[in-house]
Amino acid sequence: MRADGYAVIAGVDEAGRGPWAGPVVAGAAVLEPGAVPDELLAQLDDSKKLKAALRADLFTRLLETPGIHLGMGQASVAEIDRHNILQATMMAMGRAVEALPATPDMALVDGNREPVMPCAVKTVIKGDGKSLSIAAASIVAKETRDGIMADLAAAHPGYGWETNAGYGTAQHQAALSELGVTPHHRRSFKPIRVLLGC
Repeated sequence: MRADGYAVIAGVDEAGRGPWAGPVVAGAAVLEPGAVPDELLAQLDDSKKLKAALRADLFTRLLETPGIHLGMGQASVAEIDRHNILQATMMAMGRAVEALPATPDMALVDGNREPVMPCAVKTVIKGDGKSLSIAAASIVAKETRDGIMADLAAAHPGYGWETNAGYGTAQHQAALSELGVTPHHRRSFKPIRVLLGC
């Protein structure tokens, strides 16, 4: 995936639009041409297609490799409930780009919606399988969010967030019935609204 005419290009992707709990997180990644080892580039792919151990290893290498510049952004549960999940996702993506060490000339964004960004934007449907920088961003977003949910799981045991990342699994549903709704649940999502009688 190319964006001709732009010198510095960032890939952008998100993690956590569907879960019932926790923030939505976005990653932005700039891969300097010729500066990233081919062996690393060859392993980058849509984070959902990668085994957990490989994804975690790639995340560490992305953080440590010279020539790779990363930014991370998130939107809170309160922002999700206030604005809706789509708008919160756009906010997280914009924040990820703003968190990069320098503003890119172009952002390649996974999906078909253009977030507000301080640079040109090009949307790419299924971009995490077409662009290496979007794939890197998807890994950053997924691993960062999983870490956040693991920390929240330690504070709120029983919901299984360390393994289900806040998605509506059977364990999560059972815990909601037994333990109730936490401050980290998305009250604008229908399953949580129903439980609260809203």
